Amino acid sequence: MAERQEATRDSLGMLDTLTEHVEQSVTMVREKRANLEKARATPGVLDDATVARVKRVFGQTAEDAEMFAEQGRQWAAEGITPTQRGQVECYAALVAELQRETTAILALADELAKGATETVLTKSDIELGIESFLRGDDL
Repeated sequence: MAERQEATRDSLGMLDTLTEHVEQSVTMVREKRANLEKARATPGVLDDATVARVKRVFGQTAEDAEMFAEQGRQWAAEGITPTQRGQVECYAALVAELQRETTAILALADELAKGATETVLTKSDIELGIESFLRGDDL
């Protein structure tokens, strides 16, 4: 039991570092999401390779976020002080935000894949016109 408490104290020493890392990750994901939102308005601006890279990178980010969430659950399950519990709860809220943002960016990447350059080039003019009309683009 003493070993487990010692391990918890040691791993809790990483709480500030992990919290800072997750905060930076949330900021980065939000910035990338904003950039991709701009691409949504212009089909064909991204190529298949770029969209695939977005999916790969943020798929890894989603896996990392799950690992961070598990760490938070482990800390919360331990006998920690009320101050530590508050810090762990803040950490868990940040991780949840990272998970929401990552899920949103992956969904956006799936949407953007439908309008990637290579996909747009395979469509006929009439298909592109109809899609443009349905989006409400100015003609």
